[in-house]
Parts: sequence; C-alpha cells; structure tokens
Amino acid sequence: MTNDPVLESDLHAYVDDQLDVARRIEVEAYLSQRPQAAAQVMADLRIRDELRLALAERRSPAEPKTREAAGRLQRSLAWRRVYGTLQRVAAVLVFIAAGWAGHAYFGPFGAKEVVASVQPPAFVDEAICAHKTSLLREKMPSQPEVSGYDPDDIRSATAIVLPPLPQAWRVVDMQIFPSAYGPSVELAVQPRAGERLSLFALRPGSFAVQQPLPIHKNEVQAAYWQIGDVAYALVADKASADELTETARRLARSLH
Repeated sequence: MTNDPVLESDLHAYVDDQLDVARRIEVEAYLSQRPQAAAQVMADLRIRDELRLALAERRSPAEPKTREAAGRLQRSLAWRRVYGTLQRVAAVLVFIAAGWAGHAYFGPFGAKEVVASVQPPAFVDEAICAHKTSLLREKMPSQPEVSGYDPDDIRSATAIVLPPLPQAWRVVDMQIFPSAYGPSVELAVQPRAGERLSLFALRPGSFAVQQPLPIHKNEVQAAYWQIGDVAYALVADKASADELTETARRLARSLH
C-alpha cells in the first residue's frame, strides 16, 4: 500500500486494467467513499466491456454499435484526462504548501508517517459468520441442506437481488439469516469438486457503488462489494485473494 493520493490518471488506469493489485485496492477504497465518482467509473467499465464484447464477437470496428461504444468511452476518458492534468497540478501545489508549513511548524524531523487502513463494513463479519454456520450445518446429519432456491422468490420476499451464478456452480445450501439490517441471504455453492464458497447478500441501509475489495479475517478469505442498496460478500476457506476477488468482480459485473 502507498500513501499516494488517487488522481484522475489512476481512475483511467483502473478502467484500462493497468494497475497492480495493491493500487487497485487503494482506488476502490477511494471510490467506496465517493458514489458519484464510482458511478462514473462503473459506467466507463460497462462501456469498455461493451466494446470488448463487440470486438470479441468479430464485429467490424466500422459497425455502428462498435463505433458508438468506442466513441462514448473515448469522449468520457478524454475529458477526464484533461481534468486529471489540472488535478495533478493542484495536488503538487498542495503538497508543496503542506511541506513548507510542516517544515516551519515541526522542523525537518518532527512529522511522523501514519498509515491508515480501510476498515471493512460490519456486514462482512455477518457474511463470515454465515459461512462458518453453513460449514457447521454441512457436518450435521440432522440439519439437511436446502439446495433448491428461486432468485425471484428471494427478491420478492427480501428485496435482495442475487447475481446469476455461473453454470458450472452447484448450489448446495440456501438459508435466510437475521442480521442487524434485516434479512440476509447466504448461498453455499460448489464451483468445482472439493471447493465451497458462500455468497452472502443483504441490504445495509445505505446506497453505494463499490467494486469488490479483498479481506482476510478470522481464518477465511473474503471479497465484498456493494451495488446500489444491496451489499454482497464472497467467502471461502481456501482461495487466493486475487482469484476470489476476480470471481467477485465477475459476479458484480453480471448485476449491471
């Protein structure tokens, strides 16, 4: 992690998949506190994916749909690059001014470096608790797992929208849990033999657009995100942070 401020150029690089994992996490933490900027980035990501999909389907770059997607992305990023240049100049001036002020007040060795960490929201703890409960139920013959579920029924009863699952995933259990925010949904799934993940969703009572962020806590790996008024977490006992976060990103994109 770094203490560098997130500038407009970082947002361009984020859209273009040109950041390393550490910097992506910093950018996503920045966006999680700024819904308007996050919404713009999500729109650029959608346009980028539309363009990639058009090219993947072997459409000619001259076809109207491809031209339109490319044009929208180019116009959006072009304006933001101009704005980003001005922002970088302002940031440099601010740091110069802060440096002189700090030197005058503290002296050359008075300031101490402070590294802040982003704390995950409370629903992540609930997701981890639901995952561990699901693993406990798996070992209890008296507690049969419920493999059938209806996303429309869940949405009607809880107002929680679940992302469409990959075809290879098998649902092995579904439970409705109480939470501090109301009902929550936990799906236990098997992406492949010997692997078990929990997809957790609830309405946290706030609106945000946040890309998936990884976290290692209580001996499990998780990735959490929020789209609108529904928050999600993907939890696993055995998974790499990068792989789980990328899986969470694919699920998040499927909701747009």
